[in-house]
Amino acid sequence: MLLSNQNSVLTVVLATGDGKALMPLTQRRTVAAIPFAGGYRVIDFALSNCLHSGLRRVMVFSQFNALSLHNHIRDGWSLFNADLGEYVMPVTPPIEDELTTYSGYADALIKNAYLLDRTPCDHVIVVSGEQIYRMDYGAILAFHLKNACAVTVGALDTARMNGAQLSASLKLRGNQVVDIAPFNKGKDGGGYGPMEVFVFKKSALMDLLEQGRRPGVNGRAIIDVIKEQWLGKEKVSAYRFGGADGRVSQDKYWRMLASVDDYFDANMDLLKFEPPLDIYQPDWPIRTHQTQRPPARTVAGRSCTEGILLNSIIAGGSVIAGGGVSHCVLGNRVYVDDGATVEDAIISAGVRVGEGTQLRRCVVDRNVEIPANEQIGIDPKTDAERFTVTPNGVVVIPSDAEFT
Repeated sequence: MLLSNQNSVLTVVLATGDGKALMPLTQRRTVAAIPFAGGYRVIDFALSNCLHSGLRRVMVFSQFNALSLHNHIRDGWSLFNADLGEYVMPVTPPIEDELTTYSGYADALIKNAYLLDRTPCDHVIVVSGEQIYRMDYGAILAFHLKNACAVTVGALDTARMNGAQLSASLKLRGNQVVDIAPFNKGKDGGGYGPMEVFVFKKSALMDLLEQGRRPGVNGRAIIDVIKEQWLGKEKVSAYRFGGADGRVSQDKYWRMLASVDDYFDANMDLLKFEPPLDIYQPDWPIRTHQTQRPPARTVAGRSCTEGILLNSIIAGGSVIAGGGVSHCVLGNRVYVDDGATVEDAIISAGVRVGEGTQLRRCVVDRNVEIPANEQIGIDPKTDAERFTVTPNGVVVIPSDAEFT
């Protein structure tokens, strides 16, 4: 990274989405706070990227159902030294004449322009805290400085989008963005789109936000404001995600969580023989808040049947007591009772699966107690009468589910 002082960079992590597409998992939490891979939260990926990239001044913009997110940041990310000007700081919407909410990522930046302006830094990197990927932000910062541009846009190849609908399509000539058009993935791929990673010179960003402060800003993406104000006038560069630069191993994995099916598939990706997302790189660990729990274990149940665990991720404090778990992601303190079978499922922290119960292709939110001999994911008609069922047939059991 070609910076003499890494504290001259401010990072803004955007966790402002309303989460409606992931209901009921976002009924009481924002997307960035959803559990992932058994022991993490979604925002841990963006914050871990900051940590390993040497970025120590981080603001997290939040708004909807943010308590769980703020608690997680407090418990898991209070590791920087305030005496050195380092921090991870949640930022809620400013209070003006009326209640303020953000209509999109661009609006969040515009409404916090005063805060960005008064923060001492030379460059600002803006990233989404609602996506799953690993990236060395130091590499894109170095690229930005080398190319002396107004903004550098993290560019994602269509082959890496996992079916996501991005905010725009980018036409590139070398490393320069020459056109920004409505998103069109195209049948043959080969195009690029913005992955919601932007590097700005601070003075240029403040000019952009001032220019973008006009009627009609509601709902606009950051790339829309860049197109309107800078395309053809300022130098807009593209940094291709997944290249050889940087210290992170290049798994090239990126996932937008635009639906519960996306969330389910992203977790199931970790169980593949060769997982496309490398969370095991020794010098790029994903940091999170880990409560003190005893090791997970399997043990015989009341029937003396041994607990069985096959190709699954299981967090601390979980016990499989005579049940069977296959191809699942289990959070901490999950208990699977005698004779219960759990297949192709995501089970959140504190869930208890009763004796003889059968679960298939489901997401169970935290602290749910599923009674004995339940069947979920077996009969689609019955499931649809009781729970939310996604277009791909995944059954979602919310944290306030009651069984009679």
